[in-house]
Amino acid sequence: MNTVRWGLLSTANINRRVIPAIRSSERGRLVAVASRSQEAAATYAARWEIPLAFGSYEALLASDAVDAIYISVPNHLHAAWTVAALEQGKHVLCEKPFALTLADVDVMTAAAARTGRVLAEAFMYRHHPQMKLAGDWVRSGRLGQITLVRAIFNFNLTNRPNIRLDPATGGGSLWDVGVYPVSFAQAIVGEPPQHVDGIQRLGPTGVDEDFAGQLAYAGGAIAQVACSFRTPFYTFAEIIGSEGRLTFNRPFVAGRDGAAREMVFHPDEGAPQPIAFPDTDPYLGEIEDMHDAILEGRPTFIRLAETRNHVATVLALYRSALAPANGPVF
Repeated sequence: MNTVRWGLLSTANINRRVIPAIRSSERGRLVAVASRSQEAAATYAARWEIPLAFGSYEALLASDAVDAIYISVPNHLHAAWTVAALEQGKHVLCEKPFALTLADVDVMTAAAARTGRVLAEAFMYRHHPQMKLAGDWVRSGRLGQITLVRAIFNFNLTNRPNIRLDPATGGGSLWDVGVYPVSFAQAIVGEPPQHVDGIQRLGPTGVDEDFAGQLAYAGGAIAQVACSFRTPFYTFAEIIGSEGRLTFNRPFVAGRDGAAREMVFHPDEGAPQPIAFPDTDPYLGEIEDMHDAILEGRPTFIRLAETRNHVATVLALYRSALAPANGPVF
């Protein structure tokens, strides 16, 4: 096999980013989509020029015409459909957040091991050259000892009601966009935190619409993460070390205002130095990573052990936010 035949499990909006990526790869072919009804699947397939349309997720997974599945169903359904796909012999790229409990992560991981299929979490920004270059800077010691990592991802959720606000489906700003800063911190520090503190502000439906957290690591580094559904779009990241710092204006997604991604080194002395990197499609990066794993047997860039730590950290932040406060300062 030198081509991976992809199927889309659901017609979620995020598919519009993944479809061009699959079609841009010489090793990938988009062949199928599934929805909850044949009519919906056929309409979507016609719009995106996808050859096969299935009126149920089960039918897609049973098809011999598909090798790999991209799962973009609501958060609370990730685990069940990932396991079902793996059991049908399909490779799986599962959209973030991978799962909502550690038990589900373990079941999914065990299914991948049992079936011998490739399974990975879809954090597209991790595959961008900017993020990989930042990792090289940190590991090479060019920033010295890392002391603080800061990352934020906010946007104004104006179209309400919205599934992101439904507690029954894994709603909340931390599960939706806060997982990006959490994964950024882990990727930079290279390990999960030893201790976390979280603060949340709940909206009318009972999910967090604002969340801020602080994470402490064994090596002495601290990370500060934040996310919100209630402010204009804003994303930023910073890595501070003993020899300088790196700043990122668009660490997770390209600017809605057309602003280009920038990474800037701020040395202890001298002027800030913009760092050049190719601005490639991060969605294509994650698709090619899956192709490397499926066709060449390479390990996925984001390992399942790291994914487990992502989920564990988010759950710890939520537990901390629910803990009794320490009391008034004054």
